[in-house]
Amino acid sequence: QVQLVESGGGLVQTGGSLRLSCAASGSRLSPYVVGWYRQAPGKQRELVATIFSGGATNYADSAKGRFTISRDNGKNTVYLQMNGLKPEDTAVYFCKLGQLWGQGTQVTVSS
Repeated sequence: QVQLVESGGGLVQTGGSLRLSCAASGSRLSPYVVGWYRQAPGKQRELVATIFSGGATNYADSAKGRFTISRDNGKNTVYLQMNGLKPEDTAVYFCKLGQLWGQGTQVTVSS
């Protein structure tokens, strides 16, 4: 059974950084598209960043220039490096593989 486990969330001040991890078990991540999403209270879940099997990446406008998605095939893990965090980045962050979601990790940015 495939499972995704996110980690790395926490509380940071405005301008701080966090690195989120999405570790997979039961399937290799490298052949597939993996996305990071986030959902803030009262808002719809939105796509933040995507990494494709060949390594190409795509970002939401809100993430461009601040966030970097990457993968470590040896660790079967996809990362989201978030720099220059803003209060509006506060949300639960999820990774997605196909139709499978992880449980999410909370990111809170204080002003």
